[in-house]
Amino acid sequence: MKKEIGIRVPASILQMALLAFLVVAPLIRAQAPSRFLGTITAIGGNVLTVKVDANGERQVEVPATAAIKRIAPGQKDLSTAETLKFSDLAGGDRVLIKLDAVAAGPTAQAVQIVVIKQSDVAQKQAKDREDWQQRGVGGLVKSVDTASGAIVVTSGAGATARTITVHTTKATVLKRYAPASVSYDSAKPAPIDAIHAGDQLRARGAKNADGTEIAAEEAISGTFRNISGTILSVETSSSTLTVKDLATKKPVTIHIAADAQMRRLPEMMAQMMAARLKAAPGAASAQGARMAAAGQQRSGDPQQMLNRAPAIQLADLKKGDAVMLVSTDGVSEVTGIALLAGVEALLEAPASQNLLANWSMGGGAGGAEAAQ
Repeated sequence: MKKEIGIRVPASILQMALLAFLVVAPLIRAQAPSRFLGTITAIGGNVLTVKVDANGERQVEVPATAAIKRIAPGQKDLSTAETLKFSDLAGGDRVLIKLDAVAAGPTAQAVQIVVIKQSDVAQKQAKDREDWQQRGVGGLVKSVDTASGAIVVTSGAGATARTITVHTTKATVLKRYAPASVSYDSAKPAPIDAIHAGDQLRARGAKNADGTEIAAEEAISGTFRNISGTILSVETSSSTLTVKDLATKKPVTIHIAADAQMRRLPEMMAQMMAARLKAAPGAASAQGARMAAAGQQRSGDPQQMLNRAPAIQLADLKKGDAVMLVSTDGVSEVTGIALLAGVEALLEAPASQNLLANWSMGGGAGGAEAAQ
């Protein structure tokens, strides 16, 4: 009798464990994400390693039966999608992977992959950047009328300063930069009442003849701080520098972001820009013509001159250098997003305080946004 009991008890436990597995396993699978979006980082055999947008990294097995479809950035309909082979996939491609909910094994299996090729993303980014440059405007927000959707911004500095009215409607895509970032990909949708005077804003759309008004298809904004001053110390090991702010007369600790824009103006270019910013409006066009004739600039736009200035690293800066920068909003400690050195001549022109209001802004859809 004891032996019979000894055999039946383990059998009952096994049956209960099996029953529990049959009940719980489908629930576990049901709770797991059925799809995820990310970027291919490695390919080995028939397994993809994907950096997931939401978090972390995942591996997924791609059986021969998995459907692989290629779409263009922004395309939502798969009816005209091109069918690819697994060998057509490459590192850097954006993928939306649908998982097989019933597949067994330690590695998840894909039943469908929708891919945007890295080359297509790069082409769209280049096209968007060109469109932002040709049909875009930017500057500091002067006022916001939430009722009419009109946003007034001031663009340029000194003799080149002008006022632009940005007209928005319910169809206008409004976005807001994430804290400590000028990345388009990280920007999130936000209502017009999130925009305040003093914010930096960039918009693109159809302009009127003189460029003083624009019917915005899209606008992106953020709150940043402009700082001008001299460097008190540089710490390359911690990627920080301390600057004495000319406006507050107080030191500010600046953490330089990994993707910060850093450039140095050649002395001659700085002097030309300073002279232009100081010039009376009537003299600005004549001076711009002389600069163009000398081959120093094409359009007289200070923003284009900034974009052509040589890039530098934090180690290229030293105590006593004059700098102008755009940072996150803060008092004594901020994150630097864009920095301009070689600005000794510019600091003598009060209008230069708004010089970086447009240069620091980014526009154009990136990879993550294009693949959503």
